[in-house]
Amino acid sequence: MPSTTVYNMAGEAIDQLELSEQVFGVIPNVAVLHQVVTAQLVNRRQGNASTKTRSEVSGGNSKPYKQKGTGRARQGSTRSPQFRHGGTVFGPRPHRYHHDVPKKMRRLAIRSALSDKVANDSLIILDNLTLEVPRTKDMLNILAKLPASEGKRVLILLPQRDENVIYSARNIPTAKVQHVSSINVVELLKHDYLIMPVSTVRWIELVFGEGLSADEASERLAEVVAVVVTPDATEAAETSDEVTSTESDSEA
Repeated sequence: MPSTTVYNMAGEAIDQLELSEQVFGVIPNVAVLHQVVTAQLVNRRQGNASTKTRSEVSGGNSKPYKQKGTGRARQGSTRSPQFRHGGTVFGPRPHRYHHDVPKKMRRLAIRSALSDKVANDSLIILDNLTLEVPRTKDMLNILAKLPASEGKRVLILLPQRDENVIYSARNIPTAKVQHVSSINVVELLKHDYLIMPVSTVRWIELVFGEGLSADEASERLAEVVAVVVTPDATEAAETSDEVTSTESDSEA
């Protein structure tokens, strides 16, 4: 089973995290990666390129000269393709670009990209990633303390939207912040390092390992957080009740 080191925001190694074998330990399928990347790049094309045919360009409504007697080739319009300012033949027309890829192939490609990051020590796990205020300098300090080579492109995946983290990283040319639900192969391969908190890792394992949907994985993580938080709150309430009862007894 693959494992990786967990760091805090100070760049200190604090724990060792075991990763899912079926998500972070597969053999990368290069052929599937190529197909999925090609499909994503094709689907990004808007298909707005357009040219005008001889029926769409302006002018050319009358015959330029008489049919016979001039010694020149017969012509019916100056907007024919062979004339300057004429229409275009077989030029591009607006159309939809689309290349569909099966869901299993897309998920296999993401697992392959994630496994490649782990194999090359390009996956950096944080125990938590939060900032009190949006500040680019703080984000630069965090990135400088992590084991990522200087000047390399880093992709930060968050389990939920954090405005402070987003605003702190958007002025850094080599850093990009995304929500984990928008994970895709092109961004994973484009960036040299992948940085994410432990909760993001668990979300990815639920979706790409157990086959849950994005909403189901988010709900599962929310339930886990609620279970962890509730006992602490209960203990605090019981402690306060004990203090209150002790004070009332002493007053009595």
